[in-house]
Amino acid sequence: MKRRAFVFPGQGAQYVGMAKDFYDSDADCKAVIDCAADAVDFDLRAVLFEPNELINKTEYTQAAMLAAEVCALRAVEKTGAKCVITAGLSLGEYAALVACGAMDFSDAMKVVRKRGIYMENAVPAGKGGMSAVIGLSEDVVLEACAAAEKETGLCVVPANYNCPGQIVISGDKAAVDRAGQLLGEAGARMVAPLNVSGPFHSPLLGVAGEKLGEALAGVKFSQPEVPYVCNVTAEKITDASAVADLLVRQVSSPVRWEQSVRLMMNEADEFVEIGPGKTLAGFMKRIDRGFPIVTINGAADLEKLAD
Repeated sequence: MKRRAFVFPGQGAQYVGMAKDFYDSDADCKAVIDCAADAVDFDLRAVLFEPNELINKTEYTQAAMLAAEVCALRAVEKTGAKCVITAGLSLGEYAALVACGAMDFSDAMKVVRKRGIYMENAVPAGKGGMSAVIGLSEDVVLEACAAAEKETGLCVVPANYNCPGQIVISGDKAAVDRAGQLLGEAGARMVAPLNVSGPFHSPLLGVAGEKLGEALAGVKFSQPEVPYVCNVTAEKITDASAVADLLVRQVSSPVRWEQSVRLMMNEADEFVEIGPGKTLAGFMKRIDRGFPIVTINGAADLEKLAD
């Protein structure tokens, strides 16, 4: 039996129709979406399956993504595939917590619904921004961010360490733009502004984290059945008492995805990306092109899990 790491993508991979294949073909998968729909205060099925613009609005995207990922997870589990370790990128960390048994799915849906609202509303529209920086080292990116902060008096920091040569920066739009100029001058192959609604994983989201902490205070976490790797520290977590604080910190801290993947490569023989898109598989090609990873987007993909 392969030692597998189950990994879950974050916001940005969503599309209308995600999880529809599983929903239509498997009663247990349908039950996951039905449970998710009961846990939130909007028409989740319409956002998932019918043409709409809300699916790309953070306060709806996050809940829809979590529902789709856990729906796909249920289909994976029914094949008999198991994981020895798990992790998720940003929002995907909640699916990882469900996968390892640390968090009840209904609780996760309710918390993520609030998380999306808090993150959407933390910074006025147009004030914050994020950009992907391609082709530079961490040291150069940190130096440019520090220089931009000093020049503008505003916030800009690394927000995602996705893979070698790809770091996302986040903060006040003017500071992000200035850092982008400096990074271009430093030799970046590309600095691409992202179409996002806020400066995620930056200190500007601190208020959202505080509110999230209040929501998490009423959640009971269980001891993980297998370790999960948290975004904040890129370390294995096996203690339920640590989870809530890490989720609060995650909102305004950088996502250390490359570091998380390298740790999991010591524990697993194969990665399984569960949920919409192939974002994490793309990162894996930059981290270690030869390391096996399969993507599970629909029922036809389940045959990839045959040992």
